[in-house]
Amino acid sequence: MATATSRRAAAYDPILLSVFSNRFMSIAEAMGRSLQQTSISTNIKERLDYSCAVFAPTGDLVANAPFIPVHLGSMSFSVKHQLALHGPSLKPGDVLLTNSPTTGGSHLPDLTVITPCFSNTDSSKIIFFTASRAHHSDIGGILPGSMPPTSTALFEEGAEIQSLKIVDGGIYDADGVYEALVTNPASYPGCSGSRNFRDVESDLKAQVAANHKGAELLGALQAEYGLETVQEYMEHIRSNAEQAVRDMLVRTAKRFGTHLHAIDYLDDGSPINLTIDIDEATGSAVFDFEGTGPELRGNLNAPVCVVNAAVIYCMRSMIGEDIPLNAGCLTPLDIRIPEGSLLSPSPTAAVCGGNVMTSQRITDVVLKAFNACAASQGCCNNLSFGVGGKDPVTGEVTQGWGYYETIAGGSGAGPGWNGTSGVHVHMTNTRITDPEILERRYPVILREFNFRPGSGGEGAYKGGNGAVRTLQFLQSLQVSMLSERRARAPYGANGGSDAKTGLNLWVKAPHDDVPSRKVNIGGKGTVWFEAGDALEIHTPGGGGWGKGEGEVVESGPGFEPRGRLADAANVEF
Repeated sequence: MATATSRRAAAYDPILLSVFSNRFMSIAEAMGRSLQQTSISTNIKERLDYSCAVFAPTGDLVANAPFIPVHLGSMSFSVKHQLALHGPSLKPGDVLLTNSPTTGGSHLPDLTVITPCFSNTDSSKIIFFTASRAHHSDIGGILPGSMPPTSTALFEEGAEIQSLKIVDGGIYDADGVYEALVTNPASYPGCSGSRNFRDVESDLKAQVAANHKGAELLGALQAEYGLETVQEYMEHIRSNAEQAVRDMLVRTAKRFGTHLHAIDYLDDGSPINLTIDIDEATGSAVFDFEGTGPELRGNLNAPVCVVNAAVIYCMRSMIGEDIPLNAGCLTPLDIRIPEGSLLSPSPTAAVCGGNVMTSQRITDVVLKAFNACAASQGCCNNLSFGVGGKDPVTGEVTQGWGYYETIAGGSGAGPGWNGTSGVHVHMTNTRITDPEILERRYPVILREFNFRPGSGGEGAYKGGNGAVRTLQFLQSLQVSMLSERRARAPYGANGGSDAKTGLNLWVKAPHDDVPSRKVNIGGKGTVWFEAGDALEIHTPGGGGWGKGEGEVVESGPGFEPRGRLADAANVEF
């Protein structure tokens, strides 16, 4: 009897499939190198908080390089929305800008630039899209860094752009970009426009250039193989990913049953509930988030595209084949999200934390349902600080700046591997700014950046330890922390113990006769720090796996010691 693999192999040349998979990925990698080299902000140039990808003419993800999973799984929504808005009118030389959660954006600081790529022989026929999404350090809002931990409405988080033709027929719209990033966000009460517009604009131009690089390489690929062959293998790549996910789901159903369930909670007690029903005959599955908590007044609401990004990441991590992440991974899945829940919020809901925090918790819930591994730190430990902007009382605008970073923690252990200490895990895949760059560009001294001993969960395989990061500020400025896993610990699995929760401490400098003291500012807070004050951040660890020394407990679909999920969860860019 023919296997699924042999049936697929009959439809295409497997060698050519591998060639095209790697060619598409290399195009995305080249886009990423271009973006890094031509950008100027620490966020993009140093922290690598960006993603580049190639999309089909329908807007479906074709291939990407190993960038940021939450970007890659959600960008397709943005491309499809812009295609629906502008499709027939798009022409060579057009470039689109968007970031709104209602149009596929993950959160407002992630600005997405989309470029249609046309046929070499027919300038009216779109054959691909190239797109780049990058986190910009300040796009306005109520606080420097545009990641306010206390936001309760979308406008407080900065500029919202549903669709802007940033380049029209090769002509850059400088006035439109300024209006979108400075004038419009500053019109809301208590809000400022972008505090460092020149940096943001420069990085946007770098994204346009990166997309153009991708379009040129796609044109060369078309010239080499012909459009028909290129698009044929684009479909084969998608079908290959679809079948790989179906095979994994069938294996799971045979070993563990067709009904899976998991629930986890945000620090405020809001549940994220998931029930998975697998059709063993077809390898399809329903992912039903019914029972998830309602929309939140705060900013941990996650747009629907972020939920899809977390699910597609988990599916890609759990299959045992070397394929690019693409839209085929979602084809077998029916993802159901209750309207009005924190995973499908209203258009005006605050969402800046949903992209970076709730996405991590969704990942934990999916992996928990498959019993794949223990929880990782479940947090990005978002730190932002800066000065300037529009004074909320006087309305006076002063020159300012904002800085943003995410901080590593521990990854969860699994069947056959220990967790890794001090890494960015799952939905984030960024670096952290080098101390030399940080201290040269900003009024801060990095006093400590170290592992946090004993913060990982115990077990047959131990969870990774979190980190300790202490920054002392050299001038008075606004400091904000947006973090999770400060009240509820990352879970252990199969008898392994939970990891330690995180902690954010304000170390107040001594003055007059008042000695130095430490104050817990909680998981989400913004504080005006005086010169000499320090912020001491203890990030969560990862959960432990198993009870006995070296014990391997049967787990989810087809895992091996140091398997694919272990690699995916412990990526160091």
